[in-house]
Amino acid sequence: MTSSAESVDCVVIGAGVVGLAVARAMARAGREVLILEAEEAFGSVTSARNSEVIHAGIYYPHGSLKERLCIAGRDKLYAFCHAYGVTYKRTTKIVFAADENEVPGLKKLLAHSAEGGVYMTYLPGPEAKKLEPNLVCAAALLSPLSGIVDSHGLMLAILGDAEAHGAVIAYNSPVTGGEATDSGVIIQAGGATPMTLKCKTVINCAGLSAQSVSRAIKGVAPSTIPPQHFAKGNYFYLSGKAPFSRLIYPLPGAHSLGLHYTLDLAGQGRFGPDVQWVDHINYDVDEGRGPQFYAAIRKYWPDLPDDALRPGYSGIRPKIQAPGEPARDFMIQLPKETGVNGYTALYGIESPGLTSSLAIADYVAERL
Repeated sequence: MTSSAESVDCVVIGAGVVGLAVARAMARAGREVLILEAEEAFGSVTSARNSEVIHAGIYYPHGSLKERLCIAGRDKLYAFCHAYGVTYKRTTKIVFAADENEVPGLKKLLAHSAEGGVYMTYLPGPEAKKLEPNLVCAAALLSPLSGIVDSHGLMLAILGDAEAHGAVIAYNSPVTGGEATDSGVIIQAGGATPMTLKCKTVINCAGLSAQSVSRAIKGVAPSTIPPQHFAKGNYFYLSGKAPFSRLIYPLPGAHSLGLHYTLDLAGQGRFGPDVQWVDHINYDVDEGRGPQFYAAIRKYWPDLPDDALRPGYSGIRPKIQAPGEPARDFMIQLPKETGVNGYTALYGIESPGLTSSLAIADYVAERL
């Protein structure tokens, strides 16, 4: 560890989609920005392991950061992709009621969404079947604003624009410690060339590592750091022809949006994610979960052939609520909440984090 500290204006910890977006927003605001990334590439953890869905903003509690930043982020994301040549597709999405018992819940979601300013079309079962002949349901909602995006291309474009405005990224640079001071935060970064950085502003966008980074910085009160829980989501790929042309989602549950069907930009179909609470981070996909996938999918696509699913990939949601607890909002702590001059921390940035990323970045940059 070097004895002399190098002065840096603004350090962003974590180069997932949210960290990159925050770095870009700060750089565009004229700040000198250094991004510290523990891995050897950007966006290789949570940002690379999701559905790549652009969410419309139909599910979240009114007034919540998730709702506000998802809706604003969705519009910013489409505009950014258009301006910077990032591949995306406005696929639209169907949210369905599997049977008559779920229809009241579907109508409730329709009303809730409209109250938030996001409008969908109600489709009786036969109308839904006209759009998606393989879908078996009692009724459905059509979301015209949903889509999919090339998440790697998106992050590449965000980083490129951040670098064009002077931001610099350091890979293989995990944060190993730090200390709050009156004039900012001292950060120690490990790796092949350890650094000690005296920072005016530090923004913790470390995702799954956000809590451990905060705990490593002396002066951040433990009471400000929320609990951490890992909810693994497994995906299975579909062999053969894609059965649906849109995103297909069941009515959401308490902890996830249900075992849904998405497709990538090449047209490869996949189902997931499920919810598997885990104590440790690992990305193995358990083939033994296959029967649960077949059972859930056949409720709305009875013609799913045997042996059509193969294990795909998994991701870990950085939850700040435990199993059985109600979902919590994004937690964005500015210095007055962290209690440390110049230190901002983001926790629990799960879905719709990708959709919300550019809006989260503007929210943070405007307040700093």
